[in-house]
Amino acid sequence: MVRLDALYEESGLRRHSMNESTELSTKKADISLSGLSKDFTGVAGQLSILRNVDLSLNRGAALAVTGPSGSGKSTLLYIVGLLDELTAGKVEILGSDPASMSESELAKFRNEHMGFIFQDHHLLPQCTVLENVLIPLLAGKGVTDADEQRAHELLKRVGLADRVTHRPAQLSGGERQRVAVCRALVNQPEILLADEPTGNLDRATADSVGDLLLELSREQNVLLICVTHSPELAGRFSQHMELRDGRLEPAS
Repeated sequence: MVRLDALYEESGLRRHSMNESTELSTKKADISLSGLSKDFTGVAGQLSILRNVDLSLNRGAALAVTGPSGSGKSTLLYIVGLLDELTAGKVEILGSDPASMSESELAKFRNEHMGFIFQDHHLLPQCTVLENVLIPLLAGKGVTDADEQRAHELLKRVGLADRVTHRPAQLSGGERQRVAVCRALVNQPEILLADEPTGNLDRATADSVGDLLLELSREQNVLLICVTHSPELAGRFSQHMELRDGRLEPAS
């Protein structure tokens, strides 16, 4: 009689127990949005920005979100990045419930697990390129020799190895945005959020930064979400969705 255990061993396969299989099938997504809604109240009354948004993504995914100005793209990104609150629904990030966290816990969670890239690079003008890249680490554990080496490697990877002592005013717009990409990645985040990262760049520089963002996210197995007005940039992502009347739907 042939033993199944022997067949598994000979084939190099690992047999999962019933409990292990159940655990694998019920593993939560790294980002899970369920029925997410966001309303604002102004002088004209209540305005619904996001309506019943559902989304599940895991590390390695690259999602571009497009939509007209005012459609809620940045609002959605800020809610995922724990920078804004939702009106209704549920958000889970890396298996954690942000609603149960204090402000200090949210700040710590963002710093340890997320990287942010904005349209305006937000570099500190008084700091060098290297110092700007290392800033996220100063708010956490502090900077080690290994961290500094990683920052140097990232800057070399984006073609700025000879700019580490320069200040932002000495850089072009594309170079500043590349520094911002390095800053977002220096803490080795699981999630990378980009808000119009090429919006202030000329076409050639925007293409270069877009390529860099996608390449680095693939290399480091980061979950990347990018909101953009650029159909060219969105077209390079493996997933593309659009906000229409507050609802997130596959792009047509």
